[in-house]
Amino acid sequence: MKIYVAHSRAFDFVADLYKPIRESALNSQYEFVLPHESSDEPFASKGFLKDEAYAMVVEGSFPSTGLGIELGWADVYNVPIICFYKQGTKPSGSLFAVTDRVIEYRDQTELIQEMEKQLAIIKRA
Repeated sequence: MKIYVAHSRAFDFVADLYKPIRESALNSQYEFVLPHESSDEPFASKGFLKDEAYAMVVEGSFPSTGLGIELGWADVYNVPIICFYKQGTKPSGSLFAVTDRVIEYRDQTELIQEMEKQLAIIKRA
């Protein structure tokens, strides 16, 4: 199952998002697509979301236009969306327009724990 991971570039996503995912047990259970893991070039997310994505995980602590566009595509293509935001930040209200799964987390450990729970729920559905 391919999980697309979307995020803003306004934070250290490699250390704070990609690394915890790759080092977690989830990494062996799902195929995570981390769009900027090996390239800074734009990722062809529209086609991927339409044709390949099983779910979309969003780090929504830092709103961005590009992230909003990807959320719109996922919503249109009926890709389940799970949004996370770091405690102390305020997620964009538009996240709530595309999913009811908007979850606050304290640290990387809690992020991975919550991601595991939410992906298991989607898997059972």
